Amino acid sequence: MAWPGLCLALGLGSLYAWSGGRQALLLWHASGWVHHPWQLWTASLAHLSSAHLLINLAALLAMAVLGLFLQVGRSAVFACLLAWPTGTLALSLWPEITYYGGLSGLLMAMLAILAVFAAGRVATRGTGVVLLIVLAFKLLTEQAWTQPVAFDPRWGFNVVLAAHLSGAVAGALWAAAIGWLPLLRRHRSA
Repeated sequence: MAWPGLCLALGLGSLYAWSGGRQALLLWHASGWVHHPWQLWTASLAHLSSAHLLINLAALLAMAVLGLFLQVGRSAVFACLLAWPTGTLALSLWPEITYYGGLSGLLMAMLAILAVFAAGRVATRGTGVVLLIVLAFKLLTEQAWTQPVAFDPRWGFNVVLAAHLSGAVAGALWAAAIGWLPLLRRHRSA
């Protein structure tokens, strides 16, 4: 129940951040996060509109259900807790990004984590591969490496596409690293 618990905590944290009007304090700011390192975590909880919050909460619910279906455990939660600040920190690589808020980057990290863990088990390998293909398609379609930020009139604000990419990469790398730990332990003990 660790994965659904994480999803619940993220949802409640996002609702708490929204209810108090704390977005400005919680957003990641390229020019100030070094002095406010908590922004590496809190930016994911801060949303720019009620629609932004509701869509991300719906996606978070989907991640919770998918994690339950795939029966991921504490290792996936640990990977997520490591990918969370790593994905946000990676936004520093793009000078065009001045601020960021919302769960979308973390949601991409979560999807990558679920996909990697699922692909690593025989019983769920097919699902994991399909999830990896879907995630790769999304990232290739967005092409965040050429356009890290894009104004979306449907949202009414700039969407930080690079957060999707950095979150997915951070999630996949941490999931792979954590997935390899048991193999390394077995190799060392042999």
